[in-house]
Amino acid sequence: MHWLTAAVSLDDVRRKLYVEDDQGRLAIGAAAFAALWSETPGQKLLGRLVTMPVIAVVGRWLYDGFAAVLYGWNRHKKRW
Repeated sequence: MHWLTAAVSLDDVRRKLYVEDDQGRLAIGAAAFAALWSETPGQKLLGRLVTMPVIAVVGRWLYDGFAAVLYGWNRHKKRW
């Protein structure tokens, strides 16, 4: 899982899901879902599964595509 430490703008948060751990590191997008699932009872296996190399790449690609469409839709609808 890739963690980042950086400032995040409001527009960044509108584009993708961000999760911060206890050390202040950020997981973004599909990695954020993996981080959440790995800490959720009953979902830990799913969290490990989506971090496997091939699945992580496909998951990141699918998430990024969905997030871009959702962001565009919300902007089009003037939700922000």
